Amino acid sequence: MEASMKYICLLGLLVFVSIAGLERVDGAGECGKSSAEREAWKLAPCAMAAQDEKSAVSDKCCAEVKRIGQNPSCLCAVMLSQTAKSAGINPAIAVTIPKRCNIADRPVGYKCGAYTLP
Repeated sequence: MEASMKYICLLGLLVFVSIAGLERVDGAGECGKSSAEREAWKLAPCAMAAQDEKSAVSDKCCAEVKRIGQNPSCLCAVMLSQTAKSAGINPAIAVTIPKRCNIADRPVGYKCGAYTLP
């Protein structure tokens, strides 16, 4: 009886550690608990500005870029995400949006894949 109780406690501990580990994996992405793909959808107002450098950048786009850009690795992951690629986003143009929005505390010089944020 005592041995089976030890095994049950050990099994319970292993299950607990496994669940705790899974929770940490979910929140370990560039954008925290949200995925870069999910965050990319929030940049829909930036679609035209990310395809044409001469296109005006909307206030809504700038607000989202500023919010996401508080975490430069998240912003980078979003700009290089499969969702962005599927929407026809040009990463070389997308990285210019924070500057075009005149965001003062933007991550200037941050390496984003093959691109550098101006």
